[in-house]
Formats: sequence, structure tokens, C-alpha cells
Amino acid sequence: MIEDSPFITGGNPYENRVERTFAFIDLSGFTRYTDTMGDGEAVKVLVRFRAAVREIAARHGVRIAKWLGDGAMLVGVEPEPLTEAIVDVEHLVHGNGFPLALRGGLASGPVILFEGDDYIGAAVNLAARLCDLANPGEVLAPSAMISSLMVNTTADPIGAHEVPGFAEPMELVRLDAAP
Repeated sequence: MIEDSPFITGGNPYENRVERTFAFIDLSGFTRYTDTMGDGEAVKVLVRFRAAVREIAARHGVRIAKWLGDGAMLVGVEPEPLTEAIVDVEHLVHGNGFPLALRGGLASGPVILFEGDDYIGAAVNLAARLCDLANPGEVLAPSAMISSLMVNTTADPIGAHEVPGFAEPMELVRLDAAP
């Protein structure tokens, strides 16, 4: 019953606070591709894309939280494996004849685990907004997050950017996802 929810009755919603890293990835231009090539071809691309994301996520110990049509939300307990997984997905998409480019956003931070399988917090929102800001072929992340990681990729500073929904501009980096 709704009245029994700890969020309604005054329980502590922060009891389920956890540190997580989030990535949102998206096949850029999918709507146009579907319109031009047809639904059947679009589904073929999605089948290949999702199979690749599943394999790479499993290899890095990353969870696919949800599929978002031609994109996905991924979650990791530690930032390094998720960062490496997203770079691997970009390499695969870029180098294997995919007709569309990948774009993505990464962010880490404390969030509330909500109803057992959803996450509420600034890190989730930031990763989603960075994916929206990324150009085709780009993966963006806050520079503060990437500077502390031990990952085998380079991050090119791109300066401070306004991020929709956030009060202050943020220093961002573009992960070098070139194979």
C-alpha cells in the first residue's frame, strides 16, 4: 500500500544510498536510419548492438540497468570497469561496420537505490545529460571523475560546459575511444 512506503510515512530514504557509476549510451541517428532504411534493417542493427553491449558488459562485470530503445543505461559499482566497457563498446561500434555512431555519457557518485532496481541522484542525471550533449562518436565525462581513474584510455579536456539541469558549468573530458 502506498501509505506503507517509507517515503510517505517518514522513513529514511537515505538508508539505501550507494556509490555507483552510470553510463548512458545511444546510437546517434537511429531515428533517421529507421526512416531511411526501414524497421527491419533498424532491428538488425539493434540486435548486433545489444549483443555487443551484453558481451562487453558481462566481460567487465557491468550491469545493463535498462534498454532505452537504441540505447542503454549501464551501472557499475566501480568506475574503472564501466569506463573501460564504454570505451570497448565505442571501439566495437566504430570499427565493425555499424552504420551509426555511438555517443555516451559517464558519471559517478552517491545515489539512492529506489524500489530495489532504480537509482535516483545527480550522477544518474549527469550521465544522461552528458550522453545528450555528446556528438556522434564521443563519450563525455566530468574531468574530476576521470582524473582519478586508472584506465587504459586517454581523456581530452574540452573545457567547462553548461549541462542542462545543473546550476554550474562543469569541466568535461572526451574519452579517446578511437581504436
